[in-house]
Amino acid sequence: MILEMKVPSPGESIKEVEIATWLVKDGDYVEKDQAIAEVDSDKATLELPAEAAGIITLKAEEGDTVAVGAVVCLIDTDGKPSGAAAPAAAKAEEAKPAAKAETPKAEAPKAAPAPATYAASTPSPAARKILDEKNIQPADVVGTGKDGRITKDDAMNAVPSMGTPTGGNRGSSRTKLSMLRRKVAERLVAAKNETAMLTTFNEVNMTPINLIRNEYKDAFKAKHGGLGLGYMSFFTKAVTRALQLYPDVNSMIDGDQKISYDFCDISVAVSGPKGLMVPVVRSAENLTFRGVEAEIKRLAIRARDGQITVDDMTGGTFTISNGGVFGSMLSTPIINPPQSGILGMHNIIERPIAVNGQVEIHPMMYVALSYDHRIIDGRESVGFLVAVKEGLENPAELLMGGNPMKALEL
Repeated sequence: MILEMKVPSPGESIKEVEIATWLVKDGDYVEKDQAIAEVDSDKATLELPAEAAGIITLKAEEGDTVAVGAVVCLIDTDGKPSGAAAPAAAKAEEAKPAAKAETPKAEAPKAAPAPATYAASTPSPAARKILDEKNIQPADVVGTGKDGRITKDDAMNAVPSMGTPTGGNRGSSRTKLSMLRRKVAERLVAAKNETAMLTTFNEVNMTPINLIRNEYKDAFKAKHGGLGLGYMSFFTKAVTRALQLYPDVNSMIDGDQKISYDFCDISVAVSGPKGLMVPVVRSAENLTFRGVEAEIKRLAIRARDGQITVDDMTGGTFTISNGGVFGSMLSTPIINPPQSGILGMHNIIERPIAVNGQVEIHPMMYVALSYDHRIIDGRESVGFLVAVKEGLENPAELLMGGNPMKALEL
């Protein structure tokens, strides 16, 4: 029986996907539930499992954009894996060493240089025109055509000498952007063009957080099954506190209406094999430090392994982006529409600052808040970022209720 495999719907709003990679070849035998392809939507990369066992016939090529519900391959469920192929393949492998042993004898005559002919370094008419336009002498080009003749491709790839060494590879390649990358690009341009985006900055003294982490991180890890106590839980808790103090930052525009949320779904930007992913930590205001760390770790692993789903990235009322892990000192993050705000974290560098009239060295981090000025005024944006700073510089009182051990569930 011939089974038609159709593209399943990855999400309610997705109408088409792109065949990113076929994991099998035409004519292969596949098992039921075996991953046969990776497909890109504008939100995530998903695996396509075989619906039955049999011989597969591909009906779409890598890079093709196909509609949800379209047939992408056929599976002949009556097909069986070929048992005769293995002995034949084994014989072929046994024959390879002998062939390799004879190779030097066959190629020995080629070692002698080819005699020069009138065609050597002679360009074809099309090649000559290109070389003249580039002001390149034929003698400076190595021809790959018959008897050393310079072909059109040779002329196209020739680079004029600038009086400096030109050794090394100077090639280039062209690849099609994945559907996910194209969608990310489209959304970033839209965010710049369709919002009144502005960025405000501040700096945070990370000493109080470092003191808490140094004191409790080992006990936290031992108590919670190897879970680390990182910076993201402190930043997430500081952000949810600030969002409750300044609810306009937790709002967004829909046409001529303003939508405000009484919950904090925090999108966390993470780098995955297919590009930037922004999974969502749901109701982060209700999570403990352990809960935030566990959820971020779960989502990061799914993004790294390419298992992130559309549901994982749907929604979100505010975004946190940590460019500091890549060494960024300062940046202006771009809003993740339709959200109205995004907090950018940066690297931590020890710098001299004034403390009670004295110069001291402390680990400092610049933070940046990009916001949509159409819905968030300067007072709210600056007040929000100051509230984040206050929470991070006094975490024991403002984020942990005065009892770090209880907040960390130790």
